[in-house]
Amino acid sequence: MALLGNLRHRPVRRLVQLYLGLGLYGVSMALMVRSDLGLDPWDVFHQGLSKLTGLSFGTVTIGVGALVLLLWIPLRQRPGLGTVSNVVVIGLVVDATLAVLPSGGPLGVRIALLVTGIVANGAATGMYLGARLGPGPRDGLMTGFVARRPGWSIRLVRTAIEVTVLALGWLLGGTVGLGTVAYALAIGPLAQLFIPLFAVPEAAHDAAAPADPAPGSAPVAPTG
Repeated sequence: MALLGNLRHRPVRRLVQLYLGLGLYGVSMALMVRSDLGLDPWDVFHQGLSKLTGLSFGTVTIGVGALVLLLWIPLRQRPGLGTVSNVVVIGLVVDATLAVLPSGGPLGVRIALLVTGIVANGAATGMYLGARLGPGPRDGLMTGFVARRPGWSIRLVRTAIEVTVLALGWLLGGTVGLGTVAYALAIGPLAQLFIPLFAVPEAAHDAAAPADPAPGSAPVAPTG
């Protein structure tokens, strides 16, 4: 079943790593929000929608994730357990963390929150993608477009999507700043470092088989 993926190989390790990674991802988002120095493009959009609707940041994150997941249908993408969990868990954790993490503070503290958030985001990405139980809904949107348009590069599609959500989020009042630039520069190298570090080795029979198109089999750099 596509939703569950293949859990016969090291299921405990993969499930624990998946949910620890998603939890850490939510915490990292909250740290960047509280730094008030700028967010990644998707979170600028989430924050802008939160201000517009009055809904919590986490609720908006869940809602947007669910809507993006619906776009997988015409793209013929198959969600994994990690994909569905991504939609729900990250939003719940980011709201819980924001509830206990005070805002404001000296600039030095806010810079520390930003740097910690970006590094934690990279580690969290490596953990949940490395579990090989499905990418996040926004990653799948990007790869789905590329699969349906072979002439388009992942870089082109990712840039177009992120510039669009960044612009919309900024117009809605989301925070764009130093953190936005820092995230854009750092997340690629961080993902490249952490994804191999946390990648769960494939079972011997899977490694010998042809490439598996199941969700999560080919991790990509995150889109947030």
